[in-house]
Amino acid sequence: MEKSNYSVIVFDLGNVLIPFNYDLFLDKINKIESGLGDRFSQKYKENYSVHQKFERWKLSTKEFLEIMLEWLEHKVTAEEFCVMFSDIFTVNEKTAALLPVLKENYKLVLLSNTNDIHQRYGWEHYDFLKHFDKIVTSHSAGSIKPEPKIYKTVEAFTNRPASEHIFIDDVEEYAEGAKRMGWDAIQFKGYDDLVIELKKRKILLNHL
Repeated sequence: MEKSNYSVIVFDLGNVLIPFNYDLFLDKINKIESGLGDRFSQKYKENYSVHQKFERWKLSTKEFLEIMLEWLEHKVTAEEFCVMFSDIFTVNEKTAALLPVLKENYKLVLLSNTNDIHQRYGWEHYDFLKHFDKIVTSHSAGSIKPEPKIYKTVEAFTNRPASEHIFIDDVEEYAEGAKRMGWDAIQFKGYDDLVIELKKRKILLNHL
């Protein structure tokens, strides 16, 4: 049986394994007070560096929540915010079903730009996470994709050459960041396309 050139498969989380929709959160906020979600969304976009600082763990959860509650004009509690802010995910069951198959022959790593609130309130309970040998988050690494440091954090765990890593991410910029590190990468455009790309690389053979 012909074997692939890879030993490590690295998956992004959001929109690859768990699609997300922030409109679900904003709709709930708008129901608390008409227009509140729209005003919050505008502030969030205008101050996106706050989001990125939180993902890098340059802002603590307490500091982030203080800012969020101020933007929400103190119409919700911290706990209410955390629950609504994180109730935006669903599971891509077809992509998740690939994990136990790939795990038979490859080390699996999850690599995500995410934050403490989304992890604790949103996705850390998902069963498919058990298939990963390592979960690398931006807030644990202190770095976000496509910065080199976060990819290096993965390599420090796998202890394998860069060329043996392949990364699957829906964001082209992050896939390209992996390629600059000497990894291969697939921009995720959907389950069927992913299967085709994995078969091209002999990662998936007769399966599916």
